[in-house]
Amino acid sequence: MSINETVATVVADDHWGPWRESGPWQDGGGPPAFWPIFPILWFLVIAAIITAVVLYNRKRMAEGPRRAGEARLAERYAAGEIDENEYRARRDVLREKPSRVKDA
Repeated sequence: MSINETVATVVADDHWGPWRESGPWQDGGGPPAFWPIFPILWFLVIAAIITAVVLYNRKRMAEGPRRAGEARLAERYAAGEIDENEYRARRDVLREKPSRVKDA
């Protein structure tokens, strides 16, 4: 059998390859049209997880100095260096959110 006869036999055979009648799609038409949806959804899920972790860490890092200040203030109050009124006033100042005013 020559190479031309072999190629002609393989091409004429409808049951050749996994994409024919014995394949996963049964009709030989390939994968369904909506197949890109699943990789895109996984990409979005992974991107959302990464974004949530980054934002959480950014928030934690921004609150770090305020928490350290409150801890030091509580230590001073516990040691008796400041009274209750001064402790509450300074704690309220530490807990204030700074206003975002841009210079013109």
